[in-house]
Amino acid sequence: MRILIITQYFWPESFKINDLALGLKERGHEVSILTAIPNYPKGVFFQNYSFWKNNDEEWNGIKIYRSKIFSRGNGGIRLMLNYISFVFFCSLKVFFIKEKFDKIFVYEPSPVTVGLPAIVASRKMKIPYYFWVQDLWPESLSAAGGIKNKYVLGFFDKITKMIYSNSKKVLVQSKGFADYINKQGDFLDKIIYYPNSAEKLYRPLEPTAEYQSKLPRGFKLLFAGNLGEAQGIGTLINAAKIVKESGAEVNWVFLGAGRQRENYINKVKKRGLESNFHFLGAFPAETMPYFFSCADALIVSLKKDKIFSLTIPSKLQSYLACGKPILASLDGEGAKVVEESMAGFVSPSENIELFAANVIKLYNLSSESRNEMEGNALKYFKNEFEREMLIDRLIEILK
Repeated sequence: MRILIITQYFWPESFKINDLALGLKERGHEVSILTAIPNYPKGVFFQNYSFWKNNDEEWNGIKIYRSKIFSRGNGGIRLMLNYISFVFFCSLKVFFIKEKFDKIFVYEPSPVTVGLPAIVASRKMKIPYYFWVQDLWPESLSAAGGIKNKYVLGFFDKITKMIYSNSKKVLVQSKGFADYINKQGDFLDKIIYYPNSAEKLYRPLEPTAEYQSKLPRGFKLLFAGNLGEAQGIGTLINAAKIVKESGAEVNWVFLGAGRQRENYINKVKKRGLESNFHFLGAFPAETMPYFFSCADALIVSLKKDKIFSLTIPSKLQSYLACGKPILASLDGEGAKVVEESMAGFVSPSENIELFAANVIKLYNLSSESRNEMEGNALKYFKNEFEREMLIDRLIEILK
């Protein structure tokens, strides 16, 4: 098949779609990408990219068509301009693509408006598009973006319905998404459960001296990913106070950047926890398995909200693939994955006391019990989220 993937985010930005594109190419399919100038997460264009030049390029034999976009910058207004500009410029870019394709595949981690250029491309090229939902809209605007205006939410609800209506199939990364999407319209015959996997680079590794030297000594809990409002990191900070008062010596390591990073650092200082918290900044995805190997457990957390209870955080698959115990502050679908896998301990989102109790429980756990959790994590990943199996499934869906 000749497949055009439309996504606002792509290499050198670090997103799951990068590996999926490579996986499809590995199977002999011709894959091209229609995307934007990379500017996530820092909000400025990556080095060697510019608004004023042609940024089309090739990566690992994959043709990348890059539309112009206004960079994210800082603040809500710049972010909205970023979203709107992609829709406009990407839709224009469609008319300059001369390649022929059989299918269009759309990756939507947010915003949902990535579906609008897909409608344009689908009609121009007279081929169907398949829409892979990573975030529910307009619910994400309210839960993660803090937007409560009913007219704004209503507007984006109509756009979302239009995108789903025009798609051939709506793929959902969590079974919990199906009911929500079906209530937006009669889409049940279009919905297919298609979860995220993890890139091949995520695998169990032995700790190395190089990465151990980058981390504090002693018992380490590690969180990797965006440091934003949605991640509920305030719960972890408050729980850390309880853990410290219990006498458990725990180091909390955070790898990543985000809008709330400085705010979280200030919260740590106010609680007198500076010696226990280590905000090390962002590192390339390729290094994550090496960092994970040095941790005693990995943390996944989200704030309490209906939409987040329907979501499986994509980092969960990466954690499982590396075979590490997991501490989860989650509700719903994500919590179910950790419980079913028997790979760690779960507490409800924003439940500070229970999360702290789970940290202490893991801290006191025998090495044999932790090893059992590691084995459970790997087994569950191979059964539910293994990369090659899911690529096979996607090819069947597109056929």
